[in-house]
Formats: sequence, C-alpha cells, structure tokens
Amino acid sequence: MTAIVERFAGVEGVTPTAWPTLSFFRADAPSDRSCAMYEPCMGLLLQGSKHVLLAEDRFEQEYGHYLINSIDVPVTAQVMRASPTEPCLCLTLRLDPVRIGELLSEVKLPKPATATARGLALSPITIELLDPLVRLARLLDSPRDLPSLAPLIERELIYRLLTGEQGARLAQIAAAGGQGQQIARAIQWLKQHYNKPLRIGDLANMVNMSASSLHHHFREITAMSPLQYQKLLRLHEARRLLLTEGCDVATAAHRVGYESPSQFSREYSRQHGAPPLRDVNRLRAVGT
Repeated sequence: MTAIVERFAGVEGVTPTAWPTLSFFRADAPSDRSCAMYEPCMGLLLQGSKHVLLAEDRFEQEYGHYLINSIDVPVTAQVMRASPTEPCLCLTLRLDPVRIGELLSEVKLPKPATATARGLALSPITIELLDPLVRLARLLDSPRDLPSLAPLIERELIYRLLTGEQGARLAQIAAAGGQGQQIARAIQWLKQHYNKPLRIGDLANMVNMSASSLHHHFREITAMSPLQYQKLLRLHEARRLLLTEGCDVATAAHRVGYESPSQFSREYSRQHGAPPLRDVNRLRAVGT
C-alpha cells in the first residue's frame, strides 16, 4: 500500500485519484499547524506521523493507525515526522453517511469499546480493513475495471468499518432520527451560516432538540460547543481569506461575521498563535 500511495502521490499535498472518494497525501518535511475541515472519512497513515487537534482533544497518529471521523469538524493538523527519503504518506477514503445508513439494517454492530460519542477516533488497522483498501488502490491501475468494482469494494470497506471497533461511532451519525443525525443537521446549518449571528434556541428548534440537549450532545460529539464551533469556522475561513485572497484584516473580519476587528484579532491570535498579519506573513515565508 505504501508503494502504491508513494507512486501516485509524487508531489507534496493532497493528490486526488480517479476514484472520487479516494485521495492520497504526501509531506516531505514536518509542517506547521494548519487548519482543515475534516469530513466523514477514514484516514490511514502509512508512513511518518501526524498530530490532529480537535478543540482540546489531541490525536497522535502513527504508522499503521487509521483515523475515523463520523461528522464534519474543524481541526488543526500537523505533520510531525517526514523527510524526502521517508515522506509522511496518508490514504483518505471519504465516507457517505447515506451509504453507511443503507448498511445499518444488515449489520450487527459491536459493543463500543468506550462510552464516548466523540466523532473522531484512532484505531490500529486490521487485515480485514487493509485487504479491501489495497484492492481499491490497485484498481487505479485498471481504469476499465474501476467503475464496476470500486463500488463493491467501497461497500465492503464500510461493512468492515461498521463491524470494527469504531462501528458504533459511525452508526450514531447515520442512524435515522438519532441524536447524531440531529447534530449533523445543526453542523450543516452552522457551515452554511457561520458568518451570521447564532441563537442557540433557534438552532435547537430547527433540529428538534432542547437548547440544553443540543449543547450537551454537540459537545459530546465535536468536543466543543456550537458557539466554539462557529468561531473556529470563522477563524479558519478568515485565515484562508488573508492567505489566498489578499484581504486586509478588517475586511476578513467583517466577511466572516465579526463586528469588531479588535475582537477578531484577539481571537485569531489565541487560535493561531500570532496576530493575523504576522501569522500570514510567517506562513507565506515558509511556503505554506
């Protein structure tokens, strides 16, 4: 698997593949922290090491471990170990909650190893999971077979994930009418309206929960409150605007929903470790 990924991921960064849910990642050197929005996915680390920060939760991903994510969450990620001769290599398979839901009625879920409902977790890879992953990656060399066989292998992978130790974590988001699905709907609203004022009572009514229940289950799954989630979305988008669109600080602050540029700068500094302009200049200097 490492050889396949290294062959396709010839340059640093994310490399899409001919199968739309499958992508590869390569880094030739350790990196600074970077902001990312993790969708529902499985990410297998094949070489090197990475740290992922979800609010105050820290995940240290090493060789042979896969990260499972069941819901959209803003994270901070950092490559810790990589070199040109031994790059950090990852495989990511994006997961569709609808397809997971379709399999739920056919699967006997294992009892969760822990009581946590957190959407993000790490597990060691198993032969049962690795085998279909290798077959899916090998299909990239057989484009004629890819459209017919890849969906079958992907279904097998979802089955293996659901019957593995993180199966209950995935199922909580896909189960119709469950609290995980209600939180997923709240997250979709926040992603679409991150720059608008947030009223918890209105959001709770929208997803048919009480305000206290929404706050409790949202924090349980994402490790943060809805307000904290919204703030991270704003700060991540502001960093992107400053880096890629050349916005000034006041304009970026306004576009992501801040009325006060000074409050924006304070919260940006707490999140990214430096005021906006200094942070952006540093990132540009290292070529991030």
